[in-house]
Amino acid sequence: MSVLVEFRNVDLSYGAHNVLDGVNMRISSGEIVTIVGPNGSGKSSLLRALIGALVPSSGTITQASGLRIGYVPQKLHIDPTLPMTVTRFLSLPHRVPNSQAADALTHAGVPELGRQQMSSLSGGQLQRVLLARALLHRPQLLLLDEATQGLDQPGSAAFYQHIEQVRNDLNCAVLMISHELHVVMSASDRVICLNGHVCCEGKPEAVASAPEYRALFGSGTGGALALYRHDHDHDHVHGHGEDCDHNHSHEAAQ
Repeated sequence: MSVLVEFRNVDLSYGAHNVLDGVNMRISSGEIVTIVGPNGSGKSSLLRALIGALVPSSGTITQASGLRIGYVPQKLHIDPTLPMTVTRFLSLPHRVPNSQAADALTHAGVPELGRQQMSSLSGGQLQRVLLARALLHRPQLLLLDEATQGLDQPGSAAFYQHIEQVRNDLNCAVLMISHELHVVMSASDRVICLNGHVCCEGKPEAVASAPEYRALFGSGTGGALALYRHDHDHDHVHGHGEDCDHNHSHEAAQ
């Protein structure tokens, strides 16, 4: 697998507040990676740095040449009085052929929605349309930032199961952030636990049982993982220092 994105000792600050501290991370082609962590742990800031919206205070972020990135935001507010079909929405701000829009909707699992009004979509349908928008140009890396916020658990589970199908169809890498630990981790090849720094990373089952992870989230998610996975691969988990809830300055060397 080729490396698409690499963070090397990335620090990120808002004024005097250090949000990311010495983050090292790689995303390779074809893998699904989930970043978990408490509120304020720097998850969304990491994504914003990846797409160039934030500049690290130190360290480097490198991307594969010409990397195509698709992004699914947490939510999007659309004026309900604005008459706009899904196909028209997918052509903003730059027009795309109807065939390209239809192909993206098919990959998002909602081929029937092209003529539907945006204002009439359910929450789950809107998230699939936002996914289709992210897939218009067949990204090599798909980013999802709390993409199922507001959906119920079955809707979230269905969405993330479909993400696996998208990965298989397009052979893209997926990097996603979510607070729905048991659902998202079950769909991941690798999990990174973040709390300003990388606390631990590895296979989902290994991270779920790691002391650094349990210091943050407890042990309750471990059993829930079994409901969604059948290949209980207990690969090695890579710890990156003290328990996640400790101060960043306590981070030990690998």
